[in-house]
Amino acid sequence: NISSQLELHRLNTGRQVPVCTANRIVKQMLFRYQGYIGTYLIMGGMDKYGPHLYEIAAHGSTSKLPFAAMGSGTLPAMSVLEGGWKKDMEEADAKQLVRDAIAAGIFNDMGSGSNVDLVVIKANDNVQYLRGYDEANQKGVRRQKYKYAKGTTAVLSEKVRNISLTEKPGFTIISEDVRPVEVMETS
Repeated sequence: NISSQLELHRLNTGRQVPVCTANRIVKQMLFRYQGYIGTYLIMGGMDKYGPHLYEIAAHGSTSKLPFAAMGSGTLPAMSVLEGGWKKDMEEADAKQLVRDAIAAGIFNDMGSGSNVDLVVIKANDNVQYLRGYDEANQKGVRRQKYKYAKGTTAVLSEKVRNISLTEKPGFTIISEDVRPVEVMETS
């Protein structure tokens, strides 16, 4: 696995593994599988060469970027990042920008959940995992009971078809019965 390869590399060289080396190991593994490992990653890190951020696609292509967003909320998140990113931002400003980008992705995508989690990576393997940093989309409270009596939805007509499979592709309709349904009282 990749973490084992990185640890072996560190032990063999006696030095911290550069982020570009980790990127290369991951992209070569993904390229080997030609996209069948359906993962899209954002890899970030800090080494002796400075901070790095890579976007890695499932087929192994990579891009080194100053900021990145992936997933179903990418478009709104990228618009926030493009509008607010500045070189050499303060940590608090950067956290707020990333929080706003994630929140934009959450609000514009039904499947993105509601929690904002951040990771702050600094020099000397100083990594902060900020789980539950913010809850962007709080669940509301139901105001009423939404139960409907059986038969509430009206059926306008009903068709019953008897079919038989034939030698050639398709089917033959033997009989068809269309029954009108009387209108329901819904009040």
